[in-house]
Order: sequence, then C-alpha cells, then structure tokens
Amino acid sequence: MGTQALEKFGFDTIFDGEGDVAYAAPRPKRSFSPEEVEVLEREAMREGERQTLARMEALQAHALASIAQDAKLALDTLAQVAHRHRVGSADLVLACSRAIADAALEAIPQAVLTAAISALSREIESAPRLLVSVTPDLVEGLGKVLEEAASAIGFAGAIQVRSDPTLPRAAFSLDFGDGTAAFDPNLAAQRVADALNSALTSEGLNAEPLLPATESEF
Repeated sequence: MGTQALEKFGFDTIFDGEGDVAYAAPRPKRSFSPEEVEVLEREAMREGERQTLARMEALQAHALASIAQDAKLALDTLAQVAHRHRVGSADLVLACSRAIADAALEAIPQAVLTAAISALSREIESAPRLLVSVTPDLVEGLGKVLEEAASAIGFAGAIQVRSDPTLPRAAFSLDFGDGTAAFDPNLAAQRVADALNSALTSEGLNAEPLLPATESEF
C-alpha cells in the first residue's frame, strides 16, 4: 500500500508554555479608513492603467506586424505585376519592330545588303571578287545596286550574284575570299528577342520600380 504525503497543518495561534501567545497569524483587515480607501483606489487605478497600456501595446505590436506582412505581400504582388508588364511591353515592342522591319525589307529589300557592303568596306576593298548570294526574287535589278554600293566604297573587284532558293526572304551572304558575312532577318530577330528575354530574366523581380506616367507639358 502506497504512502500519501500528509499536508502540514498550520496553526493560526501558537501559545508558549505559560499560556501567552507566541505567534498569531495576521488576519485580513476588514475595515479601512477613508485615507486608506483612497490610497487603495489610486493603486487599483494605476494597476488598471498599467494592464490596459500593456494590452494596448501588445495590440499595437500585433497590428504593426500584420501591416508589415500585408505590405510585403502587396509589394511582392506589385513587383510581379510590374515584371509581367515589362515582359508584355517587351513582347509588344518586338512584335511592332518585326512588323516595321518586315515592311522595310518588303519596300527596300536591297537596303540591308548595301549597308552590309558599306560596313565591310575595309575588309573587301582589296578583294579580287565579291560573291553575293541572295534569294531568287532579289536577283533581278541587283547588279546596278551592287555596282553603286561597290563604287561608293572604292571596290574595284568583280561582283558575282548567285541565286540561292534555300535562303529565307531578304537573307543574303557575302563571300570576299578572305572572309564571309551573312544576314538572316529571322535569326537577327531571334537574337534580339533572346537578348531582351535574357535581360528581363536576369532582372527578374528586382528591377527598378516603374515610374508613374506624367502628362505632357505644353
């Protein structure tokens, strides 16, 4: 059978051997003077104020933490919206640029070719010949354009034009013996798109904030 700890009995009053009171437990005070009541009221009010302020501070801290969390979520959402806006704007710019480039190549298909010959003037000026490969639709009437472009850079070699049906529209290649150069509008557009997408990807959500639109001043 287990043993149970006995609770020590406390005596309110203890007498000594002669019958005098050796110890008397303090009894709760049942009556207070007006001054004591006033003091107790002030202490109770101070304690109530302290507890109220503590609760208010805890509520304020909780509210500030909630506001900070909501603000972070809002900023993250805003960053995502801004990034999607940049990506969408970039796609729109690329589409518009491609449409403009296609229209320009349709209207003046030889322009890029003559610009390439001008840019390569230092490389081809001493070449004995220049072999130009173009799409079949560009062959007709290209001889005069090439002669004018070659004359403008001082090229005195022979110019040969070759039709290459495997080339995409408005594409061409130049062979000047010591080197070659080529242009493909589809690959050029893809390189631009890849570079822009790479920049947007590396920038991610850490880009500079979008500036608010302002009205034009007159």
